[in-house]
Amino acid sequence: MPLTQKDVDYVRTLVYEQSAIVLDAEKGYLVDARLTPVAQATGSQSVPHLVERLRTERFNGLHQRVVEALTTNETSFFRDVHPYDALRSTVLPELIKKRDTRRVLNVWSAACSSGQEAYSIGMILRQDFPQVASWHLRIVATDLANGMVERTRAGRFSQLEVNRGLPARYLRFFHRAGVEWQVSDELRGMVEARQMNLATPWPGNLPAMDIVFLRNVLIYFDVETKRRILGRVREILRPDGYLFLGGAETTLNLDDNFERLPLMQAGCYRLRAR
Repeated sequence: MPLTQKDVDYVRTLVYEQSAIVLDAEKGYLVDARLTPVAQATGSQSVPHLVERLRTERFNGLHQRVVEALTTNETSFFRDVHPYDALRSTVLPELIKKRDTRRVLNVWSAACSSGQEAYSIGMILRQDFPQVASWHLRIVATDLANGMVERTRAGRFSQLEVNRGLPARYLRFFHRAGVEWQVSDELRGMVEARQMNLATPWPGNLPAMDIVFLRNVLIYFDVETKRRILGRVREILRPDGYLFLGGAETTLNLDDNFERLPLMQAGCYRLRAR
């Protein structure tokens, strides 16, 4: 029995209410493809049967599992290159100079997926900036999906994931663990992985951030949610900090408090001087 448009609309509403992510009404095929493994793993006869369970059962872990299955977790080490080039050439040299007295640097990888972004930033800090070896370096990696948080925390990646974008010079931060590659304890110790929903009120224990990577996230939200998230970023970003967005994202017409910097297609922003 195929999914009906009514089923698709129910799932779209569930995902929006729980994550503020907007699913296209015409993408019933995506709902079916993403939820088929969930249906099989949870004893549902089909995806329509799974949706019926969602309708009739009180909100529980099954609903959360469905929401997580419909979030996008596409990522890779050093994805898109330009933001990381900007980190090396401009952003980190400037911040390291400014923070030389306190010797503390906080970075946030929001919507971190399985952790490649957070670990890419950590490798740059450890290998390309040895002068901060004794600093307190903290990379907070958050994601909506608990499964992605656990993967980030574990720091284990397949051969295919390592092949996608990881320069050979950074392999020293990994060792073989069976058929996988394990991130070194040195690097894992820098990354604090936790579950977080960007669309709901943020926890009060996020530190003031020097760098925020919010890349390829805003494209999934409606305009008001984008504005709300950017407003919250302003509250935790240090006045001289940096915000990185994805190539298809912008603060234009959303939040005039940010200005874009001409940094090699890096999608890099900072707060306007007041």
